[in-house]
Amino acid sequence: MVKTLYCAVNKRHNRPCFYCNKVAVSEPSVIRHQNIMSLFQSFVEAAVAQGRAPKGLEQEFAKVLDVKPSMWSQVKAKRPIGDKLARQFEHRCEKPNGWLDEVHTPVAAPTAAEESFVELARLAWRSSNAKGKRDLRHLVKTFSG
Repeated sequence: MVKTLYCAVNKRHNRPCFYCNKVAVSEPSVIRHQNIMSLFQSFVEAAVAQGRAPKGLEQEFAKVLDVKPSMWSQVKAKRPIGDKLARQFEHRCEKPNGWLDEVHTPVAAPTAAEESFVELARLAWRSSNAKGKRDLRHLVKTFSG
């Protein structure tokens, strides 16, 4: 119960939260990590869409970033990304200076897992009575803010 009240009392906590499903991102290192991981995901998705095997893509992305695979591994494990390294990553990924420091809203296409969840939610909604629908709506609102 204490964890559920934490979100209500501390609206701007700076950590992932299961209960409110928000991540307050004020730390530059958190924003940079989210953005570099987004770039990596895009890189992998593009490579797989071209028919390439996922094996070896981490090393290949490290080459794109012009860092050793061990450094990329550390970055993935949330090693802070300094200003110099951030500018290098932006340059190597053809992003403007400061791009890694900005919060970007993902516009990715829905995944198969997301589509499956939406279908399951739709089925639950359609098979519920009015009270069940109110409860579902309330539950979803608790996660979306």
